[in-house]
Amino acid sequence: MTDPIIAVLAFDGISPFHLSVPCLVFGEDRTALGLPRFEFRICAGKPGPVHTEAGLTVAAPHGLEGFDGADIVIIPSWHHLAEPPAPLLMEALRQAHRRGALIVGLCLGTFAIAAAGLLSGRGAATHWAYAERLQKLHPDIAVDASVLYVDNGDVVTSAGVAAGLDCCLHIVRARYGAEAALRLARQIVLSPHRQGGQAQFIEHPVARSADADRFTQALDAVRATLGETHSLDRVAEAAGLTRRTFTRRFQKSIGTSFGEWLTSQRIELAQRLLEATEKSMDVVAFEAGFGSATSLRQHFAARLRTSPAQYRREFSQRADQDERMAHALSS
Repeated sequence: MTDPIIAVLAFDGISPFHLSVPCLVFGEDRTALGLPRFEFRICAGKPGPVHTEAGLTVAAPHGLEGFDGADIVIIPSWHHLAEPPAPLLMEALRQAHRRGALIVGLCLGTFAIAAAGLLSGRGAATHWAYAERLQKLHPDIAVDASVLYVDNGDVVTSAGVAAGLDCCLHIVRARYGAEAALRLARQIVLSPHRQGGQAQFIEHPVARSADADRFTQALDAVRATLGETHSLDRVAEAAGLTRRTFTRRFQKSIGTSFGEWLTSQRIELAQRLLEATEKSMDVVAFEAGFGSATSLRQHFAARLRTSPAQYRREFSQRADQDERMAHALSS
């Protein structure tokens, strides 16, 4: 089995930060974390030096032919928003999409993917400050200015700047499992999982206080005991806050509701249990706080569009493939 190929587009005037996001997630050897060894390609309109907006020069060893055979093609940003991309780039994106590659647009990269016609009639995210502009250019796209990323299955788009990291981590989680994504998040000091539907901008407390510490401790206690029942009133009391104040602070600091967050935490725990153990569905459901295998299946179907059994099978198949590949490389 060959290494998964990740192709990333660079262009003159690109922000070094935007280019660095997929480099950080896919461009380094993460095999010690349980991820495959990626073949990482920096591509451009033609091979050669690429001059970033910060004055740095980056070598792009590949032209657009670097998209050929790629499992994931990432457009990390874009420029000249009112002008369509070069026809050769749009055709390269369409060909990669037809071939089955996952197409990813980070931040303003959504504009290039939209111009290629890959988002027509579908949902998309981009930087909130440019969402209205994207909507005017492409009225057939359902642009959501409030979310971190939108996953259409074959095309994924993200909001601006740091949301690109959340989006890439989401892709790692979807393809290689929650445990590997968690280890990677710890390695790069990133929040393990921010749901795509979370708000793009979150009001974090300016300074820590005794109340803030109690708030954090209350959430840590919930994470440590997900198999137990956690009512909003009881968690608010543990945080030393009224229900109303807790709800408002939670929305501002986390970017979603307590109920949505709790369900996400339980799904992630269930994913890890399915990946790392052979426990029955009833036991996984109980330990993750869903109560029954039926409830577990319903939440997996709603959030992950799969069943727990199918998730376990697919993860096991990927793990077996990675093990065979590692054995072949070492022999």
